[in-house]
Amino acid sequence: MDLALLRTFVTVHRAGSFTRAAALLGLSQPAVTSQIRTLERQLGRPLFLRQARGVTPTTIGDELAHKAAPHLDALMEIAESGLEHDESVLRTLHLAGPPEFTAERALPALVELTGDHGQGFALRTSFGNAVETLEGLAAGRHDLAISTVRPRGALLTATALCDEEHVLVAAPRWAGRLGVEPIPHKAAPALENLPVVEVHESLPFVCRYWASVYDSRPSASGTVIVPDLRAVLACAAAGAGLAVLPRYLCAEALERGEVVALHEPAVPPLRTYFLVVRTGTLAMPHIARAHEWLLGAAVGWG
Repeated sequence: MDLALLRTFVTVHRAGSFTRAAALLGLSQPAVTSQIRTLERQLGRPLFLRQARGVTPTTIGDELAHKAAPHLDALMEIAESGLEHDESVLRTLHLAGPPEFTAERALPALVELTGDHGQGFALRTSFGNAVETLEGLAAGRHDLAISTVRPRGALLTATALCDEEHVLVAAPRWAGRLGVEPIPHKAAPALENLPVVEVHESLPFVCRYWASVYDSRPSASGTVIVPDLRAVLACAAAGAGLAVLPRYLCAEALERGEVVALHEPAVPPLRTYFLVVRTGTLAMPHIARAHEWLLGAAVGWG
């Protein structure tokens, strides 16, 4: 049986779409369709059921994928290992993720694996939200993605990376005006008493905090909207209003007294980050190394 046909079949099975598989393989959609039809003729059985959106594997298709995929992944690992030990070949890792977390956490860890004294791969980075990064990963534009959303389906495989704690902060003058001591162990003042600094008009961080801590929805609107959490911190420290920020991002500002925590709940709101790859690509050594390295680095991020 032609291994190229099996590779195309496994890619379609994981992608759930001829179109998406074609993008991953660098082929045209008609070429992918033709290869699947050839394989179906050879086996005498249909492998996929065509639907309005994508394809669904038949029982025979699932069985074949279960048997073939591990062997194809092993062959890819052998091929990639050969390249990895070829000093003339410098592999490139394409990473995607949210700008703040990627810049503050992931990139400082990964740069240890680059350069002349690293482990032999170059690094290219793209920033975006969870939808953008996962779509780019599925389409083959990225090798590794950091996401706050766990993807569904067989095409992408996610591993929990770390949890980030969210903190309700404001400049000290706001705490003093409201009669709130820094880092109190009581409920925070009503949102309506302070202007809000956020990354979007929908107030995603504030709404998530209010739902988790107070079991309610905030009724105020944003005063300053800026699409970067580092800018949100700067505006909050300058006195623009309250903000909900990841603790890792505002820890130094809290220590310096540039902002204060308005509330320290017994169970702080958390958000989980996931490391996501296309299923099977951890057989590629440079992707596997970066994946393992980030998981190891995350142990010290708590």
